[in-house]
Amino acid sequence: MSTVVGLRAAARVEGAVKEYGSGDTRVRALDAVTVDFPAARFTAIMGPSGSGKSTLMHCAAGLDTLTGGRAYLGDTELGALDDQRLTRLRRERIGFVFQAFNLLPTLTVRENVTLPLDLAGRAPDEEWLTTLIEVVGLGGRLHHRPGELSGGQQQRVAVARALAGRPEAVFADEPTGNLDSRTGAEVLGLLRRAVDAMGQSVIMVTHDPTAAGWADQVLFLADGRLVDTMDAPTADRVLDRMKDLDRGEGR
Repeated sequence: MSTVVGLRAAARVEGAVKEYGSGDTRVRALDAVTVDFPAARFTAIMGPSGSGKSTLMHCAAGLDTLTGGRAYLGDTELGALDDQRLTRLRRERIGFVFQAFNLLPTLTVRENVTLPLDLAGRAPDEEWLTTLIEVVGLGGRLHHRPGELSGGQQQRVAVARALAGRPEAVFADEPTGNLDSRTGAEVLGLLRRAVDAMGQSVIMVTHDPTAAGWADQVLFLADGRLVDTMDAPTADRVLDRMKDLDRGEGR
């Protein structure tokens, strides 16, 4: 099953299979999943616990390798890259936002935002950086360190860091999981604005129907398989679909 036919894919997987263990203990976390993640769109991935949603994101982002099938960023097949080239691709072409923020406590806000560029030996685009700082609302905090920021502010820094290098895709793994509802809405609003105003491609794993309601489309996984897609989602529609999946209906 593929989504939004006709739109260029920022990332995609074809016949994706991921297995852990062997013999009687073997678990198939992904079972022949084929899906596109359209460019300049906000895609959410949902499913019951153990559905394979995080595994799909990790394999699509090159953080884990597939047992079978192929994963692409743009036209680049991730499985064809050696470790060094894959590391460079993740650093230069992908942005990441995680639940735990993953900021370096000894660096300032600005230094955390520009860290991926510094590691890649690239000078930041100061105009773009200024725009990002304005969008995330941290202009007065550039010289603060993470310990001096609230959780919501730290996640805003993480979003700015993910966008700093103008990546081809931003992968967000439960980005609001450690935040209260108001602060989570602010972070989701930033990701939404990154898509609408900056043309970014965002792929987010979440368990929260309200968070999924910010997306352009939702992919639903169950038992390692893609079982449904929903365009123009709302929190209520997503919640109803998740209730069906939790009851084992529509798989």
